Amino acid sequence: MKHQETAQQIVQSVGGADNVSSVYHCVTRLRFELKDNSKADQAALKKLDMVMGTNISGEQFQVIIGNDVPKVYDEMVKAYPALKQSGESSKKEDGKKQNVILKIFETIAGVFAPMLPAITAAGILKGLLALFVTLEWLTTGTDTYRILSAIGDGVFYFLPLLIAFSAARKFGSNPFIAVGVSAALMYPDMGALLSSGNPVAFLNIPVTAVSYASSVIPILLAVWLLSYVEKTVDRFITPSLKLLLVPLISLLIMVPVTLIAIGPLGTFIGDGLSGGINWLLNEGGLISGIVLGGAMALIIMTGMHYALVPVIISNLATLGFDKFLPLTYISNMGQAGATLGVFFRAKDKKLKSVALSTSFTALMGVTEPAMYGVNMKYKKPFIAAMIGSSAGGGFALAFGAKAYALAGNGGIPGLPGLVGQTFWYAFGGMVIAFVVGAVVTVLLGIQEEADDAAQISGNIAAKPANEAPQSAAPAVVELEAATASADATAYAPMSGKAIPLKEVNDPTFGDELMGKGIAFVPAVGELVSPVSGTVMNVFKTKHALVIRDANGMELLIHVGINTVKLRGQFFEAHVQTGDQVQAGDKLLTFDLEQIAQNYDITTAMVVTNTADYKQILPIKLGPVGFGEPVLRAEL
Repeated sequence: MKHQETAQQIVQSVGGADNVSSVYHCVTRLRFELKDNSKADQAALKKLDMVMGTNISGEQFQVIIGNDVPKVYDEMVKAYPALKQSGESSKKEDGKKQNVILKIFETIAGVFAPMLPAITAAGILKGLLALFVTLEWLTTGTDTYRILSAIGDGVFYFLPLLIAFSAARKFGSNPFIAVGVSAALMYPDMGALLSSGNPVAFLNIPVTAVSYASSVIPILLAVWLLSYVEKTVDRFITPSLKLLLVPLISLLIMVPVTLIAIGPLGTFIGDGLSGGINWLLNEGGLISGIVLGGAMALIIMTGMHYALVPVIISNLATLGFDKFLPLTYISNMGQAGATLGVFFRAKDKKLKSVALSTSFTALMGVTEPAMYGVNMKYKKPFIAAMIGSSAGGGFALAFGAKAYALAGNGGIPGLPGLVGQTFWYAFGGMVIAFVVGAVVTVLLGIQEEADDAAQISGNIAAKPANEAPQSAAPAVVELEAATASADATAYAPMSGKAIPLKEVNDPTFGDELMGKGIAFVPAVGELVSPVSGTVMNVFKTKHALVIRDANGMELLIHVGINTVKLRGQFFEAHVQTGDQVQAGDKLLTFDLEQIAQNYDITTAMVVTNTADYKQILPIKLGPVGFGEPVLRAEL
């Protein structure tokens, strides 16, 4: 249910399904092609629990979800089937000219993202095998080793088959015809023919000897061309013969064309890319590590790293190692260290808690919560993370650090992918990035924002006499400290549903940091007094107030989550600070429908002087009406 609701809220927040030209997902984010990016409400998206942040790369609008992105995407296309079709065709309908480079990145991401589970599983296994052999837990040549090695190597050897299937789905071709083309290239006798050393020709046209095992670019180009060949052939074949002739003709055209032209061209392009990047990493050493390590976070944010996936996979399959992958680990450690630095510098308890938890998740290889939720938000930690990554990258490449398998996780769980001769150099780069990121963050400091929790938990102090009131209700008033003198009962301040306070989706209330109490999901936009007593504080933003009853019980009533950001819009206060009220008197009215469009409307009612009581217990949960007893505080 949570994924379904999130999916629907995301579609609404990006301007509705009609504003979506196409959408697909990679490992951590939804990637939208919107007709009008200005219609996307980034503020509303960032308020969603499962959304870690947003990003615009070129014309692409990205919503960062994290590991649950496939589930959210599935629910999205289930609710809006047209979005799945648009994602498969991925064509603009509004005539906008897309950036060619970004389109290439998106295409590569769309092809390789679905394959990553198989590739990473094989990569982790290869890394573990290398570790077991190093520790002498396993011996090469044994039957067990050969079987496990086949599991790890098989995916990479037959990689063209996986690419063919995934690329066909991306380009709109028949995936089984695409696999048929790839299978012909991988057929053992074909491999023997091309590797024989003798001249090979098809209808007297020379065929260049190319090995297609573990290849990437050739089959990618072949399936792209197949999508056009298939559609062209389909136009000229009568419907009754389509099923028979379209696949046959497509195969007869594409396999020879790939052998004669596309295979050599793709191999040339692939070797050129791999050679250029490997030369930079090998010859650049320290300088390359400093530059690429520092820029890695930006490269990942823009999606440019997907352009290097074919190169990385090709290196692992042909060379047995890759020098770019260690930089992704190092960048993640820089983000983790910077977030830990925020933990040490932050004063707000909630921020410290968030920083510590996201630092841990970044260490585990999931960096979106740290990067988007903390480091980019406070800016200086993000800079510190880049500095740490730069230092770690320089160290690692100066000593030629390599990755030996694509583990699919750039954190501690992915360490088996680095196991090999250069493991300690790669690991040392990770440690340096983490430590430097943390230290630089501590040195630079952060500018904490005054948020809802800080405003509520701040001491009630007198307003300066020379400051003019900004609303009908002054923000504060000086009153004596509360002294609980007897048991007390609070009555329902609104009509709706009463729920346990721990179900409030905000740690300040859900973790009872402000005190024990109860919460409500309102059915109408009206708040009445739960007790007879004195209004201690009506917030300037009118979304919350504090009231004390005659027995000394203090109640904070907070309408909605993060509604302080509305700055009083949609709220109207009917009392002022210092007013005497009776239970049931109207305190606030608010436009429930308008607020609920962008905010969680759950309303918390907590006893701020909880420490004065032995126990505070809800009396009733479920449907409630105005004035029903809902909370009991006992001395």
